[in-house]
Amino acid sequence: MLTVHHLNNSRSQRILWLMEELGLDYELKKYQRNAETNLAPPELIAVHPLGKSPVLTDGDQTIIESGAIIDYVIRRHGGGKLQPDPSTADYDTYMQWLQYAEGSAMLPLMLFMYVGRLGEAGAPLHPRIESEIANHVGYINRHLEGREFLVGDSLTGADINLSFVGEILGPFGKRGTFPNVDRWIASLHKRPAWQTALEKGGTYAFA
Repeated sequence: MLTVHHLNNSRSQRILWLMEELGLDYELKKYQRNAETNLAPPELIAVHPLGKSPVLTDGDQTIIESGAIIDYVIRRHGGGKLQPDPSTADYDTYMQWLQYAEGSAMLPLMLFMYVGRLGEAGAPLHPRIESEIANHVGYINRHLEGREFLVGDSLTGADINLSFVGEILGPFGKRGTFPNVDRWIASLHKRPAWQTALEKGGTYAFA
């Protein structure tokens, strides 16, 4: 049985959406952040030593990292859905976007969030961070010109993984600067599977 270990207001929301898009049977275990620290509860350490979410368990296997989880579920349980044919060039493009989400695109946004808590002490870092956000999100925005999805003409795991980047721009007040990203996220949020995942996962601050 596939089990999604889901932390509220976290990237594990994407994994619930993945499960719903594929129509898979899965168990959902919910965890709540500490109200004071906003950190994950210690119960997650019992699932994996890092105590982070998302975590997926499948029998005796435990998989961490959003991209790895998405790849695992699609390969093992997807029945050919949500990824291009592995023998095609589109598959190579798909894998790049799948890994790009966490490997590059999220870093400047995480820095923006954490450095912002430093107040004036973080001010010298803001120009470089803003430049990197413009660089990475601008790259995504240009790629989405005239496109509904990142790769091919249908949803893939790459859209699911990279969606968090587009979503988090909203509360940062930056998504309107990138109209193609804004359009893409709005379209993804209309999908029935995304809405079902939101209902199951609970309040999602970045939605």
